[in-house]
Amino acid sequence: MRSLARLAALSLALALPALAPARAASFSADYGIYLAGLPIGEADVASTIEGERYRLDVNARLTGLVGLFVNGRGAATSTGAVSNGRVVPASFAVTSRNSSESRTVRMGLQSGNVAGVEIVPPIESHEDRVPVADAHRRGIVDPVSALIMPMTAREALDPAQCARTIPIFDGASRFNVVLTYEGTKKVEKAGYKGEVLVCNARWVPISGHRPARAAVKFMAENRNMSVWLAPLEGTRVLAPLRIAVETMVGMSVVEASRWELSPTATASVRRPVRAKN
Repeated sequence: MRSLARLAALSLALALPALAPARAASFSADYGIYLAGLPIGEADVASTIEGERYRLDVNARLTGLVGLFVNGRGAATSTGAVSNGRVVPASFAVTSRNSSESRTVRMGLQSGNVAGVEIVPPIESHEDRVPVADAHRRGIVDPVSALIMPMTAREALDPAQCARTIPIFDGASRFNVVLTYEGTKKVEKAGYKGEVLVCNARWVPISGHRPARAAVKFMAENRNMSVWLAPLEGTRVLAPLRIAVETMVGMSVVEASRWELSPTATASVRRPVRAKN
């Protein structure tokens, strides 16, 4: 059951939306979390942006039978700026908990380089864990800022939009998410109707992981991961409408059921709904 809680938190981190620094705007969305076709959780996401600066907030909880046994929930926040087509995070914090444990990670960054990390309680040390070198803490984005995707081509559905490698550091491990073009697809959701880019994804571990673990080997060899990217109207960025990741216990899917982009003068935004105990 602990693995389900971690899976939901990871999928949620991958499913955060992105905004462009062109004007003040707010974004809010509801996502469903599914495992092997069964609903296991929900998430509320809110984003604000003014000028170059952004803030992303998310709250998530497991529901149904999984939530009954695990009581998993989490919250994450990231702040930073988008400058010259580059995402530069300034702070990242995430707290996740289930019925048996809780962990908080706080990270400060300067110009895309990690300035400090606090993890409570600390990650257990193991001799087989790949050491994180100083170079692995430079030029990175945090897991929440990872999907702020400024467009790299003129057209939103250009295959070149998928051709990117995202360097991520979560406070304990460093990895890349490598996207490649698969095709396009027509979808209709509350708040969005039209075509989306379908990008294949790969997880490439760099450091902080334990190579001999079965789950690490599975994910490193996994070729069944994808993301649907949709253009946010009035911006020059793409946002994830759907994330699908094959896991050792079935297909994990995070999919938007509603999203809303609202250009505003003050960038006021609906805050995420806190899960009730």
